[in-house]
Amino acid sequence: MADDAAAAKEAAARHAVRRYVRPGMRLALGTGTTAEQAVRAIAASFPPTSFDCVSSSLQTEELARTLGLPVRAPAAGDRYDLMLDGADEVTPELALTKGGGGALLREKLLAQLARKLIVLVDPSKLVATVGERSPIPVEVVPFARPLLARAFADDGYEVVHRVYQADRPYQTDNGNEILDLRPRSPIRDPAAAARALRARVGVVEVGIFVRMAHRVVVGFPDGHAEERSRRSARARDGAAGRRR
Repeated sequence: MADDAAAAKEAAARHAVRRYVRPGMRLALGTGTTAEQAVRAIAASFPPTSFDCVSSSLQTEELARTLGLPVRAPAAGDRYDLMLDGADEVTPELALTKGGGGALLREKLLAQLARKLIVLVDPSKLVATVGERSPIPVEVVPFARPLLARAFADDGYEVVHRVYQADRPYQTDNGNEILDLRPRSPIRDPAAAARALRARVGVVEVGIFVRMAHRVVVGFPDGHAEERSRRSARARDGAAGRRR
């Protein structure tokens, strides 16, 4: 199964790089195992120095540099031609759960500055609602973390404080901590859920991304890939309604 997942991620990355990446682009690089496949595919397919790259995490930055891709810090006025990233969950409306790798704040910031966000996943990441398969990460200020954990529990979430081994708190590249939330009932309005979570003082960012993905590329173990868009998602819903 692990080999199938790796093959599917590689298929998604290769398809996206082949279709959407061109030399000279300003690229935003995501974080996680699928995003790493995209970084490797870019470096293998093009002269690495032909890109202007920013990264959503120190981990991705280190990988990109070892492969010869130039990586710089974001600058005032930045806009990126393309961002390639993974996701923990994708709904039919292309709402995303992201942040399993801890980079949700930087990923969302760069995604907002990208003209296109292409999300790469394997089929296991396709869900009906956010929070169905993976918890919703919430990046929080450490000082506020115990108070927020209690507040989110009172709101009806199962709350887990993300830790390293030996119960050492997980720390993001921004020096914050993460609470992983599992909803006790399906989230029908992910935008409203994200706003409610974000409204708490001490919350830095929420790992629900709504209406940000331009395309989702789903890779499969046999090496082929399929694309999904918000328009095609609505068309599928309409077709399903007509069949009913």
